[in-house]
Amino acid sequence: MDAISTFRFAALLATFAGPALAQSGDIVKTQEVSVRVEKLAEGLEHPWAVEVLPDGSYIVTERPGRLRIIRDGKISDPVSGVPQVSARGQGGLMDVALAPDFATSRRLYLTAATTSNRGSGTEVFSATLSSDEKSLENVTPIFTMRRFTRGNIQYGSRIAIAGDGSLFISIGDRGNRDRSQDWKDDAGSIVRLNADGSIPADNPFKDGRKALPEIWSKGHRNPQGITFDSADGKLYTVEHGARGGDEINNPEPGKNYGWPIITYGRDYSGAKIGEGTARQGLEQPLHYWDPSIAPGALAIYRGKMFPEWNGNFIVAALKFQLLSRMQRDASGAFTAEERMFEGNYGRIRDVIVAPDGALLMVTDEDDGELLRVSRADNRAG
Repeated sequence: MDAISTFRFAALLATFAGPALAQSGDIVKTQEVSVRVEKLAEGLEHPWAVEVLPDGSYIVTERPGRLRIIRDGKISDPVSGVPQVSARGQGGLMDVALAPDFATSRRLYLTAATTSNRGSGTEVFSATLSSDEKSLENVTPIFTMRRFTRGNIQYGSRIAIAGDGSLFISIGDRGNRDRSQDWKDDAGSIVRLNADGSIPADNPFKDGRKALPEIWSKGHRNPQGITFDSADGKLYTVEHGARGGDEINNPEPGKNYGWPIITYGRDYSGAKIGEGTARQGLEQPLHYWDPSIAPGALAIYRGKMFPEWNGNFIVAALKFQLLSRMQRDASGAFTAEERMFEGNYGRIRDVIVAPDGALLMVTDEDDGELLRVSRADNRAG
């Protein structure tokens, strides 16, 4: 069997236990361990991303354009200084990522949909969180996609930070599929930048002749999950397909991941897209879903709290309101899937592994929540 999982996984559905979410949390039995799901905060408006601050509190983005600090169950007033965003359709304030030296520099990165007289597009900002956590300082745009267009969908907009400090940023096709195959267009790509927005010397197209110098890989539709596996340093993405064809990919420099020439999905009308599912010179996904689960984020589990999940891919899903736990064998091939929390907590937009090994997730709802998933037996592994 090749790298792609061409079979549909049988979903091992978790059993929901207990009534509506209580202060002490719900106990949910999953395939290998019982977990506790606790509500850390509620009343957030379409939260999009969460990170853990050095003191164990949380920083969360809300898509309408607000940045909040959550500490001891209390939600701060909006942090001032956040760039103006275009909170229309799928756009707004999206990802937040902390610089590796955040504890001393207080530097962070934000992605957003912003506007110009040409329309809207994805932009990335560097900023410093003030010592009193009330404002952003030194707010600087470090990347702006070169072509803004009308429409308000498929901005991509996640950040992963490599070991060398470079930023990998996912950019969607903005609803125009052909842009994903235009190597002089940022849309439908993974871009790689230095922390100050400059182009790394070892980018695959650094001279700009064949492609834009910031481009790392192309042929992506709408990648909203991107992360590194801390065990081997490999980069992985999860991205939305159309009707079917959501994908997990391992973006490598200069490679083309096929959208829309090849795809395992179909148009929303039911019509065929592109040439089929394979073509020489175009990369295959490591896995695809059909029907789509609408993946919003990706984490690779390397924590201590759940040793049973070591190396598993944890995918936040919007459509079926679940976490998909993807299991791999020794070769890295996906072998099984467990669907956890399906329909219990709303549309799950982000998932990360906290420093203590718990999972944190936010729900993309009008009354969104920050939730923590920990072992019910309190064993750390």
